[in-house]
Amino acid sequence: MFSEEFNVRFYETDALAHVSNTVLVGWFESGREPIFKLFNPELDLQNWPLILASYKVDFLEQIYYGQKVQVSTYISRIGTSSFDVYQELWQQQKKCATGTTTMVHYDFQTKQAVAINEDIKAELLANIYSQ
Repeated sequence: MFSEEFNVRFYETDALAHVSNTVLVGWFESGREPIFKLFNPELDLQNWPLILASYKVDFLEQIYYGQKVQVSTYISRIGTSSFDVYQELWQQQKKCATGTTTMVHYDFQTKQAVAINEDIKAELLANIYSQ
């Protein structure tokens, strides 16, 4: 599991006094950075090897300003060239949201999916989600 902690910033709140739903997608993306580094350690955007194929977010509880949030990031599925990232967002020991993102190892030159090499698969497997 990978874990990141964020401060909720004032501007991330909305008129209902809780965090705007759109903010969670950004937190989840930031929480995937350690996975990005498995594929591209320098995070070189000129040689980026991943695309986002889909994502789904489930909102379970409201999230509030003034209290830190933690994003826990796991791998929930590994295919030949794609994998699913399962994430949970917690605030004050409550699971507030979950998200699943499908990522594809991709070659932008050939515009085709590329098999994930065995070393990276092993790293992904080390962070597999188990309930």
